[in-house]
Parts: sequence; C-alpha cells; structure tokens
Amino acid sequence: MQLYLPIADLPVNVFLVLAMGAAVGFVSGMFGIGGGFLMTPLLIFIGITPAVAVASVASHIAASSFSGALSYWRRRAIDPALASVLLCGGVTGTALGVWTFTQLRALGQLDLMIALSYVVLLTTVGSLMFSEGLRALMRTRRGAVPPRRAHNWIHGLPLKMRFKRSKIYLSVIPVVIVGIMIGFIGAIMGIGGGFILVPIMIYLLRVPTSTVIGTSMVLTLVTMLFATMLHAVTNHLVDAVLALILMVGGVTGAQFGARAGQKIRGEQLRLLLGLLILSVGVRFAIELVIRPADLFTIRELGVSG
Repeated sequence: MQLYLPIADLPVNVFLVLAMGAAVGFVSGMFGIGGGFLMTPLLIFIGITPAVAVASVASHIAASSFSGALSYWRRRAIDPALASVLLCGGVTGTALGVWTFTQLRALGQLDLMIALSYVVLLTTVGSLMFSEGLRALMRTRRGAVPPRRAHNWIHGLPLKMRFKRSKIYLSVIPVVIVGIMIGFIGAIMGIGGGFILVPIMIYLLRVPTSTVIGTSMVLTLVTMLFATMLHAVTNHLVDAVLALILMVGGVTGAQFGARAGQKIRGEQLRLLLGLLILSVGVRFAIELVIRPADLFTIRELGVSG
C-alpha cells in the first residue's frame, strides 16, 4: 500500500516502512541503542533525502528509547544522577548540532557531510567494537580472566560526584563533555549515539554494565525529543507521517528486542553490534561510490531540475 509523504515529497510502501521501524526497534531494544545509525541509511537507500531522514528519524529513536528505557527503569537499571549530568551536556550539544545542521544546509553541504560522517564513524566504531568483542569472546572460551580495568587520568579530574546507583565516584567534567558530543552527533546524523556512548561509559568512565544501557537510553530519549522539536521549528524537515509509521513499528520491536538482549551474553552482544555497525558503514561507502547522485539530491534546497 503506497502512502505519500508530504515533507519527503515521495510515495512509500507503508508496510515496508513499518517493517523497517519494527526491525530497527528490535535492534534498539536488544543492544540498548537508539537505532538511528541503521534507520537513517535505510531511509536514504529507499529515496528519502538525508536531511528529511535525519530530522524524521529523531522521533523514531525517541519512541524506541522511551519503550526500552521504561523497561530498564522497572528493573532499576538506570542511574538517575548520572543521566541528569549527561543530559546537561546532551541538551547543549543537541542545540549546537541543530544550529550546525541548519548552517550546512544553507551552504548546500549537508547531504555530503551526513554521508561522509556515516562512512567514517560507522566503519571506525564498528571495527573497534567488533575486534574488542571478538577478543572478549575468545577470552571467555579459553577461560581466561579478563584484564582488570585500572583507573585512568579521567578519574583524577576535579568536581567529583558520587553516583550511588552505579557505585562510582567520578568527575562531572568528562560526563558533561560526553553528553555534549553525543547530543551534537545525534542532531547532525540522526542517531541516538548509544553505540558510541555505551563503550565510552564502560571503558573510559568505568560505569558498571548493569546501569549503562538503561542510562544511555534516557540520554537518547531526551536529546532526540529535543532534536525533533528543534528540527521541526527551525528547518521544517520532520515528516510527521513518516515519523508516526516509524514510531509504531519502533515501539513494538523494542519490547521484543529488550527481552532477546537479556538472553545473550555481554561479549556476544558487543560482537554482534560491532559487526552490524561495520556492515552499515561499508554498505553506505559502497552506495556513496556507486550512486552518489542518488544520495545527494538537490530537492532539499528547493531547486527543480
């Protein structure tokens, strides 16, 4: 069944978009990430301009994150204090990201920036996560004891705060900086940033895995809601029809994904997530080389050809 998207300015198959939303929602709930790194490229691949895809996917990420965060909240797997400090930076970074998005769009460089950012970020992060997950899996099979994580220079910074739920004593400075970075990247690329945030919190900030996923979902939820409102008001690129279809599928899929994620070991989750991120990055690079004209349309600038 075909449905016309007013802002995207093209007809799409409703069941295809609904299935895409459900699949990405499942991945979101399973890995504790927003899923935008997967949804935005999928929308671009079916013909939606990068600008509209980024702005509209933010609402889908927020809906999926709300569903997943609610599940983790019920299990007391969210650190409210840590989430609050992250949000201080996240909201600021989101506002800065939307402003940068608007400036790049005015210069006609937005689509190229989005595509290149996806290729570089996904292939880099995916490779690192896949290799780390593979090493962790091999250690588990050999029965080796994982190396003890020593405190790094980050833990020597001032302005420390005790996060009781996570049982850590940490400076708020790196937490706020991480929030700003995630909010900025999310606003420009249409991603929740969970696949970046989770490794940073685990390996740099030493946050226990028991609270990492739920806390990251809270940051994703608020920053993506904020990004959706800013994109709608300043750029008028949020396609409400597309967003609604994606949200319906995303909320449904996230519940099943959260249940599936609880049955898989941590190192297996990291290995699978790394492989998924790397695959999307490679596919985007191939599309960029094979058919750049389809990825970089001029419709968003209002030019008819």
